[in-house]
Amino acid sequence: MDVTIINFIQNNFHNPFTDFIFPLITALGTGSAIWLIVAVFMLITKKYRRWGIVLLTAIVLTFIVGEVVLKPLIARLRPFTLYPSIPLLINPPLSFSFPSGHASSSFAAATVLWHVKRKWGIAAVTVATLIAFSRVFLFVHFPSDVLAGAFLGFCIATLACRICKK
Repeated sequence: MDVTIINFIQNNFHNPFTDFIFPLITALGTGSAIWLIVAVFMLITKKYRRWGIVLLTAIVLTFIVGEVVLKPLIARLRPFTLYPSIPLLINPPLSFSFPSGHASSSFAAATVLWHVKRKWGIAAVTVATLIAFSRVFLFVHFPSDVLAGAFLGFCIATLACRICKK
């Protein structure tokens, strides 16, 4: 299923516009950049400071579980290493593929922002979905990597939000 979906995307979604825009979208999620910026803005406002801490906590925990524990443990190769004839539009990531760090941090952030304000959550889920899709589009993740990352981020953020509300 993973190979069928990724091949469909590679064969049908590439054009000059998408080849330009998706590397930019993926850059938003690199190092959780956009989400860390949001967290900083939340931290500097008294009203949202507590939620800024929750957002940072969710991102850090997601990183630890996904990047430090699961990726080396599972050690799944990335699509471009298995199919080297497909040219990459970005520099090849050096870590393993499963789960997607971009998807996990993005959906962790989106989940926290959903708990803060529904409107923020809707915008964040949209951005998170675009970032997650960009990873498959750019041939650096399989769809299951992205789905697992999104699920991981959602679960960790949900737990962080429940603890915060208590």
